[in-house]
Formats: sequence, C-alpha cells, structure tokens
Amino acid sequence: MSLRARFLNGYLRAIEKPAIRRIARLPVARARQKFERQMRMIYGRPRGLRRVQIAGFDAVETGPADAPVPVLYFHGGAYLIGSPRAYAGLARRLARRCGCRVIVPAYPLAPEHPFPAAPDAALAIYRALAKQGPVILGGDSAGGGLALSLLGQICAQDLPQPLQTFALSPWTDLTLASPSIAENAQREAVLPHERMVEGRDAYLNGAPADDPRASPVFADFKGAAPVRIWVGDTEILLDDARRMAARLQGQGVDVDLTVAHDLPHVWPIFAGWQLPESDTTLDDIAAGIHTSLDSAKR
Repeated sequence: MSLRARFLNGYLRAIEKPAIRRIARLPVARARQKFERQMRMIYGRPRGLRRVQIAGFDAVETGPADAPVPVLYFHGGAYLIGSPRAYAGLARRLARRCGCRVIVPAYPLAPEHPFPAAPDAALAIYRALAKQGPVILGGDSAGGGLALSLLGQICAQDLPQPLQTFALSPWTDLTLASPSIAENAQREAVLPHERMVEGRDAYLNGAPADDPRASPVFADFKGAAPVRIWVGDTEILLDDARRMAARLQGQGVDVDLTVAHDLPHVWPIFAGWQLPESDTTLDDIAAGIHTSLDSAKR
C-alpha cells in the first residue's frame, strides 16, 4: 500500500465517512447535489463526453465513437444517488486505457423509482446494445451489484452473454447477511454501516431482499461469461464480494477475485494523483478487457 493510500484512508475515515453519514440524513435531492459536487472536486468537468439515449434512457458516452464493443458501466450510489455525469471522469479514464466507448446510463433511482425499476432498466439497455453486438458489463458498489444482477437475468433469459463482467466493491446481498458488515464497521474508510438498512429499505420499498434481481448472490449463473471482482479487505462489503465469487465459482463460472489490502471502497474512483493504486487497478481492468476482446476475435 502506497503512502498516499495511507493518507487518503486517514482523511476518508476522519472527514468523508462522517460527511457521508450526514448526507444520508438529508433529503435525497440535496444528497445528490452534494455527491455531484464531491465528484467534481475529484475530476473537474471531463471533456469528450457525448449524450446518448439507449432504450429510452439517457446516458453519457465517452471514448472512440466507432469502437465496436461498448463497456456498459453502472454507477454506484446505493440506488439513491449518483449519475452518469458524476462518473464521467472514471469512464473517461477507463475508455482511454481500453480503447472502448464506455456508456454510463442514468438508470432509475429510488425513492422515486424503487425496485425493480433499476434492474428492469438495466435489462432493457442491455437488450438494445446486444442487438448491435457484444457488450462488456461493469459497475461499482450498488452499480456493481446491478451489473451482476443483470448478468443473472441474462442467464435466466438465455440472452447473448457479455464478453465479461467486472465489478468494483459490489453490493451483492441486500439481506445484509455478510459478516464483514459488522466485522469491518470500524475499519471501513468510506461507508457508514449503520445507514445501510434505511438505504436498502428505500430502494426495495417492501420487496423481498433476497430477490436475485436485488441480491445477485442468490441468482443462478450457469453458462455465464467470465467475471472479475475487486474489493478491499477492510470494506464492509468484503464478504459480499467473497460470497459472490464463491457463488459464481460453484456454478462453473470463470471468476477472478482480487482482495486488496486496506484500499477504500471503489478505490479506482479516485484520481491517480490521489491514489496510485487507482491507476494500477484501472490498468488491470483494461488488460482484462483487451483479453476478452482478443478472445472474441478468434
């Protein structure tokens, strides 16, 4: 772990984690505004973005417009906050590395659009893109869970498989049964564990938490394309990632799980000057994408 990672973790635990705890108490509109401002502080206003619509949903696209295989990336935010604009900087960095166009859709958010609006939208967007050719799936936190939920729906409906799916610190079990939620509550640098229940409940709006579309750790993935997962060993979602990897492996899926030491939740979201490990992981993701693209050509 780099010296900058140690400093960043200290800052996140002392400043940002309490701030996120306060944001969670705000009306959702104000919470979204604060999150957008925080993301602009990290990335500024990225250039080279295109506004597109897919299956009736707005999205931001970046990277070569003529790249044949898109990366469909679902942003995080506990299904309550976040936007394509907020994640455009991360999308831009990934697009530069992999040479793909990266698409970040504005999927429906709770509480205005509770479950199953998000997985329904994800499926509609994927269907539209898959008609044009192969797709790569990705996402972080809740968006990582949404990408894996979508993979489960693709398997259940026997749709064309993505070339691969990658997930960063994914939230995969909304029953909140993972032991690391309690065990890593103090070590976690970003997420306040005590806010998870109310966020989960706002999203589900009474739906069962073990529905595979909400909690992909309960989905069936037989026949799924390769999956890559990254998580930090001090995250409260550590066991969500571990259990997800075990579920996939148990069903014969080619899965690769990277557990990084003491890196914060969704660490590739931080700019490289803030956290060198961010660039290293994005390079690793891009290398995996290149491998999938090469395999698809054979």
